[in-house]
Amino acid sequence: MGPLTRDVPELSNEQALPTLIQGGMGVAVSNWRLARAVASEGQLGVVSGVAIGTVLARRLQDGDAGGEMRAGLARFPDPEIARKILERYFRPEGRAGRPYLATPVPAVRPSLEFQRLAAAGAFVEVTLAREGHSGPVGINFLEKLQLSNLPAMYGALLAGVDFVLVGAGIPRDVPAALDQLALHRGARLRVALEVDEAGGEPPETVFDPAACFPALAALPLMRPRFLAIVSSVALAEYLLKHATGRIDGFVIEGPTAGGHNAPPRGALRLSERGEPIYGPRDAVDFSAFSRLGLPFWLAGGWGSPERLREARALGATGVQVGTAFAVCDESGLAPHLRRALVEHWGRSVAAEPVFTDPLASPTHFPFKVVPLAGTLADPAVYAARERICDLGFLRATCRRADGSVLYRCPAEPVDDFVAKGGAPLDTQGRKCLCNALVADIGLAQVRSDGYVEPPIVTAGDGLRDLPHLLASRPSLHAADLVHALVGT
Repeated sequence: MGPLTRDVPELSNEQALPTLIQGGMGVAVSNWRLARAVASEGQLGVVSGVAIGTVLARRLQDGDAGGEMRAGLARFPDPEIARKILERYFRPEGRAGRPYLATPVPAVRPSLEFQRLAAAGAFVEVTLAREGHSGPVGINFLEKLQLSNLPAMYGALLAGVDFVLVGAGIPRDVPAALDQLALHRGARLRVALEVDEAGGEPPETVFDPAACFPALAALPLMRPRFLAIVSSVALAEYLLKHATGRIDGFVIEGPTAGGHNAPPRGALRLSERGEPIYGPRDAVDFSAFSRLGLPFWLAGGWGSPERLREARALGATGVQVGTAFAVCDESGLAPHLRRALVEHWGRSVAAEPVFTDPLASPTHFPFKVVPLAGTLADPAVYAARERICDLGFLRATCRRADGSVLYRCPAEPVDDFVAKGGAPLDTQGRKCLCNALVADIGLAQVRSDGYVEPPIVTAGDGLRDLPHLLASRPSLHAADLVHALVGT
């Protein structure tokens, strides 16, 4: 999988690089409204590409009250595919309390329906984010979710996305994939295997635009800038040496950022609170990043004007901010969770408002959790939930000795996980982030017995540092936050 050396389309947007990147949070917490509001101020608004097909399907089933999903689908360049998605999922009167329809799950060889829904979901989200302004819009993916990323990337390119950001792993195959997708050619990612009994070359997940959307082959596309989200200069150097194509910059995300954190280097040690301990080996050498010669942004606790000035003095182009944007009015976080987060925020200035949980995520990455009542962070809520794995975005891929592939998740039913070769101990404390993060945005699955999937709220350590942003106002608009951070 070498890099393309010719025919790659030029960058879609030659604007000046942004000072501020709005983080791509959760499942549609960074939604089109938030990204549009930030991009309208000339900074980089970012939508989350995680589970974006499921998000589209559930918004349609809830009636699409504002009509935005249908308006976005009306602009999808393959009208027949858009019509089929509407026919399958749109419910003008909503669900009336019934469960959401199941959506296809990702796999090494995903179904045609999964790929088309993911592409359409990303297209709609980016299209809506880009309306009404000339600012830059990006889309964020997790490398850990590589089985679902390619079709969503293609949908984002169809919508004219300016930046693609990828973290939570080593995204070495993404640059060439973007090159290929911009030419409507088949793209592939090597699949990271949790267990490989067969050995040899890893399997590849492939997305072929010609097979999914044969009518779009003549549509001109631009290759967006690619920003790799990394935690160390060693990873950045590795990517520059081994990536399959052009990297346009880095977001350096420290362990104080929300969501998934890179694990500490070396043997895992836990604090008295049970959190991973980060040491000198995890410190970032910013001068080494400057010597790489590419723009970089600092993320995780850099969300203030003072810290932005400090970042610029260290050679950074700017900063990425997530947590503060999560409580903005335009955020996709459900209103009652935004209010709870703000109240927790105000009470926790001198306390420890966030717990870095080494067990919560099925990915084995540390995951920041805000201890809010009624969420999966509440031990009683966690204990009461019956384990089920029906979305499958965080499942790990394993290959048996005969070459066959299976998928497992330590948050699925314990017996199922053990039957697939998993260790019972590995299931302890694991939380179904797929269902919980979808619940964060008001799209919680309702089970046939009436049980409603609980949410889980994540935030960065910067939660303790920013209560002054809300001190004089009842709510916070994204534009106000942009102005507070970078000025007018």
